[in-house]
Amino acid sequence: MFQEILIQAWIALRRNPTRSILTMVGVMWGVVSVALLIAYGDGFRTAMVRAFDAFGKSAIVMWPGQTSTQAGGEKAGKKVTISMDDFDAIRAEGTLIKHISLETVRRFDVGYELRRENSAVRGVYPSYGIMRNEVPSVGRWISDEDLLERRRVAVLGAEIKKKLFSGRPAVGEEVNINGARFTVIGTMDPKLQFSNYFSSDDSSIFIPHSAAGDVWDTRYASVLVFSAVSLQWQKEAIRQVRQTLAKRQNFNPDDERALRFMDREEFRPIIDGITIGLQVLLIFIGLLTLGIGGVGVMNIMLVSINERVREIGLRRALGARRGQVMMQVLAETLVLTFTGGAAGMLAAYAIALSIGQLPMLGALFNDDSGKGDLLLRVSLETTLFSMAFLLLVGLASGFVPARKAAQLDPANALRYE
Repeated sequence: MFQEILIQAWIALRRNPTRSILTMVGVMWGVVSVALLIAYGDGFRTAMVRAFDAFGKSAIVMWPGQTSTQAGGEKAGKKVTISMDDFDAIRAEGTLIKHISLETVRRFDVGYELRRENSAVRGVYPSYGIMRNEVPSVGRWISDEDLLERRRVAVLGAEIKKKLFSGRPAVGEEVNINGARFTVIGTMDPKLQFSNYFSSDDSSIFIPHSAAGDVWDTRYASVLVFSAVSLQWQKEAIRQVRQTLAKRQNFNPDDERALRFMDREEFRPIIDGITIGLQVLLIFIGLLTLGIGGVGVMNIMLVSINERVREIGLRRALGARRGQVMMQVLAETLVLTFTGGAAGMLAAYAIALSIGQLPMLGALFNDDSGKGDLLLRVSLETTLFSMAFLLLVGLASGFVPARKAAQLDPANALRYE
C-alpha cells in the first residue's frame, strides 16, 4: 500500500519535472547549508579545544603566594615557599597525585656559536613532560637518569631552536646557558596553545631540575606542577596539596591567597562560551535556510493541489478516503524533500572533501605545518541530525496542502474549472 502511494507520488511529480527539480534544489541548498555549517562549527570547536589541550589536559600549576589570614600565631602576609622538603612531603602524603614536578624558571642569554637569544630556562622533572604535553619531535625528553646524574642536557622549544640553529639539526650540539654548557637532546615542533605562564613553551629551554642548580639558586621552586590520578579527583588532589603545605608552613589551608592554582578546568567556560555559542549560531542559520526551502516546498504543493482539484474530486467520488488523500500529498512532499535532501548530503560530503582544511590558528602562531587548521568534515551525527530535521520540514511543509486536499468537497471539485 505505502509502496503504491510512493510510486503514484513519483508519477505525480514527473508531470512537471522543471518545477519539481527547482523545488528539490531549494531543499538541497538548505541541507548543504546545515551540514557544512555544523561541520564548520565542529571543526572550529575541535581546533580550539586542541589549542587549549596543548597546555596539558591534566596539568595543575600551583603558585606560592602570601598568607592573608592569621593562623597559629603567625601574622598575615607571610610568604609561602616551595622547597625540596615540601616537594617530598607532598609526594609522600598526596595519595591522589599521579605525577608531580618542581619547576624553577629564570631568563638568560642563551648562546650557540655567535648567536645569542634571551630565553626562559625551566628546570623540571621528567614527569613534567607527561603533564604538560612536551613531546620532542626530534631526539628525546628529559629522563630519570638525567635528573639523578645531574646531566647538563636541554630540550629546546621550536622558536628558540629556530633562532639559534635556523634549519640546522640541533640534537647533539651544545648551547651556553649563563656560562654552563648543555647538550641538546631534543627539539620540539611549534605548540599551538592559548594558555601559557612565565613564557611560551616554544621560546623556552627545558633542563633537568638538578642541573638547574648548577646555573642558579634552586632552593625554592617557582611553581609546583602536578596532576591527579583522574580528572574527577582534581579538587581533592588540590586539597591534599593545600593541607600538606599549610601544615608544614603553619597557615590556614582555606587561605586562597596563600596558594593559587590553575588547571584546564579554569578555561572550560571560555572554551564552551566561544565554541558552543558559535555552533548554536551556525546551526540556527543552517536550519533557517532549510526552513526557507521547506516553505518553498509547501508553496509548490499548494499550487499542485490547485492544478489537480478535479483529479482529487474524482478519487474522492470513487471512494478514496480523506486519510488516503492526505497520505498521497504527504508522500509527494516527502519524496521531494528527501530526494533533495539526499542530493544535498552528497553535495555536502563532496564540498567538505574538496575543501578539506581551512586556515585558522596557523597565522596566529606563525605556524605553517597545518596543525592549527580547521578540518571540515561532515560526520555521521551531522547526517542523522540533518535528515531528522528534514523529515520534520517535509511533514510540516506537506501538512497544510494535504489537509486542504483532503477537505475538498467531491461534488464541487468535479465542477472546478
